[in-house]
Amino acid sequence: MKPLRTGCALIALVVATPALAQTPGADELAALVRAQAAEIAALKARLDRLEGAQQVASAPATPGTPPVAANTSPPAPVQLAQQARRPQVTSPYAPQLVPPGPAERDVTRAREANAAGVTTEWGAGLPVFHSADGVFTYKPRGRILTDVSTTFGSKSDTRNITTTGMRALRLGIEGGVGTHFFYQFETDFSENEVDIVTAFIGWRNQIAAGLDYDVRAGHLFNDRAFEGSTGSDSTPFLERSTVSTAIIPQRGFYGIGIMPRLFWKTGHASFTITGDRVDGNQAVSDSRTILARAHWNPIKSDTGVLHLGLWGFDESLSSAATTLTRNTVIGGRFNGALRVSTGPLLGGTGTTGYGAELGGYAGPVWVMGEAGRRNARLDGGRPDFVSKAWSLSGGWFVTGDLPPYNPRLGSFGQPRVLRPVFDGGPGAIELTARYEDLDFTNLVTGGRGWAATIGANWYLNSFVRLQLNVIHWNTDNRVGAVTGEDDGQTVSTRVAVTF
Repeated sequence: MKPLRTGCALIALVVATPALAQTPGADELAALVRAQAAEIAALKARLDRLEGAQQVASAPATPGTPPVAANTSPPAPVQLAQQARRPQVTSPYAPQLVPPGPAERDVTRAREANAAGVTTEWGAGLPVFHSADGVFTYKPRGRILTDVSTTFGSKSDTRNITTTGMRALRLGIEGGVGTHFFYQFETDFSENEVDIVTAFIGWRNQIAAGLDYDVRAGHLFNDRAFEGSTGSDSTPFLERSTVSTAIIPQRGFYGIGIMPRLFWKTGHASFTITGDRVDGNQAVSDSRTILARAHWNPIKSDTGVLHLGLWGFDESLSSAATTLTRNTVIGGRFNGALRVSTGPLLGGTGTTGYGAELGGYAGPVWVMGEAGRRNARLDGGRPDFVSKAWSLSGGWFVTGDLPPYNPRLGSFGQPRVLRPVFDGGPGAIELTARYEDLDFTNLVTGGRGWAATIGANWYLNSFVRLQLNVIHWNTDNRVGAVTGEDDGQTVSTRVAVTF
């Protein structure tokens, strides 16, 4: 590199020497010198970048000439003499006198990626990355659900409280390799705890036209009931109905196992076998849960759907999971004193639950009814503990948007807002109502409760929403801090962002 630089300097010296200029005038000579100096500067800058030097100490081109920094144009004798009084002549070449900084390097990388065919698309608030050959995809995931709840009207001051909470605070990733392999991972940080939620790998393929399947293995979310199969960021109310929260395996909404699913044009079916959810207990065998669900859309059009669904599960409990005590929410999640309770219940050996779904939508109006029953088997020859729950809910998008029904999974997803607020529209406004009932009275210590909810949802766009629920609740617990019949009201609000 150094001989090339010396040659460049000599060329500049020859060009800049007046004795070698034959016919050009002084002005032409000055312009020529400035152009040649700019070209030399550009060449030196390129050489500096190739050598990876941030700053190259340059030697004087001729004896007595001061050193020239790598990031400045080398002074030419005629240029220095005439620069102050001659108009500048723009060189046809654009020298880069400063090595690229971080921002410029990012732009360079982006241009190189774009030239290679790497693409991104923006969906629900974050980009989806695609490799040039389409083999690899990657997308960040997350949800932020922030709630405020206040309860009043109870006969007990312990229930008349105001609280705040993060219903979900999740961060994760999803992606795929090729057309078949896919994966997803999410962790939740709400309630000051780190909790692994969805975490699986999967394989998908097509059996025939209109018939395909996937198989997922890992930490899996239940496919059970309509609202129970809907993510916490997509439910039309701040909390799922009692069917989803009470008629549930003892291990909860998640378990480690495998889930094959079959999809056709008007429905789907799934089968799941899992052990416990993520935990650190490997001293005893896990509980074993088998769960199945199917839904069918006998009527399906662009503006309407009829939904039918059936589901059930059977659970054999681990020796470390024999406690069946339940305290189920009835007036909102963030009031720990407001629950329907079974009282202490020990000695469980297994549970069996099942339920049905009937509903659908026509235009902007939707209705969904659900019912379920759970039998918990007890040791010592005691009769089963039976839980029963049902709910009826509905909604109306006053802005004319369609309900966010997902016909592939038979659940709710993110809405497709026709006129988002961020584009100058009103967003999507939905009015909702629900009645739900829960009965634990098969047990001597078991309670009962019901709740009627009216609500409003304002979807600013497909991934930002504001929610309001006003709940009138009634409980009749036989044990606990508040026994006997009690009723009151709870007002809850939520700000939700999903991406």
